[in-house]
This record gives sequence, C-alpha cells and structure tokens, in this order.
Amino acid sequence: MLYFKALKDGLADLPETDPKVRAEVKQRLDEKGIEALHQELASIDAVSAKRLHPNDTQRITRAIEVYQMSGKSLSQLHAEQQTRQLPNPLLSIALAPKERSQLDQRIIQRFEQMMQRGFLQEVEGLYQRGDLNLDCASMRSVGYRQLWQHLAGEMKLDDALDKALIATRQLAKRQYTWLRSWPKIQWFDPLVENERQACLNAIKAFNL
Repeated sequence: MLYFKALKDGLADLPETDPKVRAEVKQRLDEKGIEALHQELASIDAVSAKRLHPNDTQRITRAIEVYQMSGKSLSQLHAEQQTRQLPNPLLSIALAPKERSQLDQRIIQRFEQMMQRGFLQEVEGLYQRGDLNLDCASMRSVGYRQLWQHLAGEMKLDDALDKALIATRQLAKRQYTWLRSWPKIQWFDPLVENERQACLNAIKAFNL
C-alpha cells in the first residue's frame, strides 16, 4: 500500500542513510531496547510515534535517524512534501472480508500452504548463505524473522509458526487501519458473490 500512496502523493525528500548515524541508533537500540527508542521518538515526533507500532523496529529507528540527520521530524518532512496530482482520476478499491474470522482462517490456510511448498527450506537456504542476518530489512519480514529465529535455535518450530501467524494478523490489522484512512475508497468482500460482481461493475463503470 505504501507503493500506491507514493504513486498517488509522491515521496517526501528524506535524507540518505548515514552508516555512522545508523550505527549509533542501533547501539542505543541494543542497549535500551525498542520501547525506549519509541519513547524517544514520541519526544521528538509525537505524530510518527502514535502512527507506528511500538515494536516496529525498522520504522522507529529510521524516524530517529531522519531527525538526527536533518533536524526535522519525519512527520514534518511529510507535511512539507510537494505532491503532484496524477494526470488521470484514481479508482481506489479495497478487497477484504467483512468477517474478521474469515480473514484469520485465510491467513492460517495461506501460511500452511507456504510451509507445504517449501517456505522453511527457502529460509534455511538464506540462513546458510552467511551474508544475511536479522538486521537486514528482508529478514525482518513477517514469517522470515520467526523461521530464522527457529533455525538459530531460539525457539521451536511450532512456536515460530505461532509467532508468525500472530505477526501476520497484526500486519493485517495495520493494513485495515491504513485502508480506512484512504480517501474515497470502495470496499468489497471478495468472498461474497454479488460483491465480486459489484467490484467488477465499479471497474467497468470507471472512466479514465
């Protein structure tokens, strides 16, 4: 969804990553923990701190890095962002089950299918490469992180799978929250026959 937002609104002019600043923030993270860094962010950028989940290590540390490098908060830079109107009108559609229990069941089914199709073996191959670790953004992705921790001997496989499902549900919840704030969005339940047809009708009726 971030990519769609970037297409619609453009991107803020953020400073490039500074390895020295990143290392300093990483050291504070290791010494104090993510909760302390989230509180630090709240003191310099209450808007971003409220928007970000307290355990969102990647985005919290990035927001602090941006402030240290630019002297401006992430929310301030976004507010100063120069946006360009798309040359064509935009049709925004969200596909989501109305019943959260249906979504939870689909999440479980999807993860089971991923495991059956070799997800653990995929992560194990990445783990064995030797040039990756949990500081890499790609390895912090939902599912990858938990299986990585299992391969590192930090938890049993069943516990890793449970934590991966919990993290996926939390991600879905954040996506719901983001979509609800999206302007002029039309919601359709893809599990309901007539709503699928209504979605197709909305697309056909949309004029570029």
